Amino acid sequence: MDQDDHKNAPAEQAGAGFQQREGGELTVTSPVNLPVPIAYPRRTRRWPQVLLAALALAGAAGGGRLYWLRHFQVQLPASISWSNGRLESDEIDIATKFAGRIAELNADEGDMVNAGQVVARMDTQDLAALLKKAQAQVELAQKALDETNAYVAQQQTQVTLATQEMERTRSLLQNGYATNELFDQRRQQLEGATAALIAARARVAQAQHALDAARSDVELNSINIADNTLVAPRWGRIQYRLANIGEVLPVGGKVFTMLDLAYVYIDIYLPTDQAGHVKVGADARIVLDAYPNAPIPAQVVFVATQAQFTPKTVETASEREKLMFRVRVRIDPERLRAHADAIKSGVPGVAYIRTDPNVAWPEGLRGSDAT
Repeated sequence: MDQDDHKNAPAEQAGAGFQQREGGELTVTSPVNLPVPIAYPRRTRRWPQVLLAALALAGAAGGGRLYWLRHFQVQLPASISWSNGRLESDEIDIATKFAGRIAELNADEGDMVNAGQVVARMDTQDLAALLKKAQAQVELAQKALDETNAYVAQQQTQVTLATQEMERTRSLLQNGYATNELFDQRRQQLEGATAALIAARARVAQAQHALDAARSDVELNSINIADNTLVAPRWGRIQYRLANIGEVLPVGGKVFTMLDLAYVYIDIYLPTDQAGHVKVGADARIVLDAYPNAPIPAQVVFVATQAQFTPKTVETASEREKLMFRVRVRIDPERLRAHADAIKSGVPGVAYIRTDPNVAWPEGLRGSDAT
């Protein structure tokens, strides 16, 4: 390079610089103003690897549990049948009997309620007015009945007097001191008084029926008012609150949906060779996925008499293709009451049924009274 080139070099270098294009790409300009992109290393995205590692860990845990479960079930005696299912509890809708407005709510979702506990009240002002009207009609009917009873007593005295006068006239007629005409008059008076007494007694019966009808109206309105007080039919937990105070509901409008915790069960499906040995009342155990180390003592309460296809919730296609028998295993209500907070409908688990009472439960399924 000659001396002139050395002199021009700083000027050319001074013409070089940085430029930034749209989008944030940084370039450098050469002495001839040609942009040269500069490549920066990109950050490595590690979240796919972390996600795959988490899925692999979860799969390993599930596979380990499945291996343990199958290994444990393979060691079960032949007299113990098992199948998977879900813990269930009957749902009860607490609804209105009449159309009306909600005036009061005494429960909310998650609350434990006892049988007969008041959970809501409907507005009963119209029914209260009808009740007062029916009570007033009862009072009127009672007074009418009292009047007819008094009239019957009056007619009874008339009959007695007419009877006495006729007897006197009969005696006088026999002695020649009275005429036959007078005797006929006395007899007609007696017959008239007797007819009036019969009519009075009929009016008493009519007044009594009117009083009974008025009392029935009072009773009916009282029942209707009581039916507008919504109570829990069973012991359980409020699952859903479906209405608010002030809402007007139609006949049968749902206010709450509750779970009947006194009837908790799990339905399983067994093949013919196993279901044929299961009897109602057989001892059973339920092992929930949430509590794998706490087998729950239970009892068989139902065995289907006809085979059927298993539901779609059964995981394997081979099991769905078989005809199975539905068997219901129920937990004792007293045990449920002691552990009400732990009851959750829909929890998956496995039910084990002992078809031979002489065979002891394995160590992992013995359970205890405190379970």
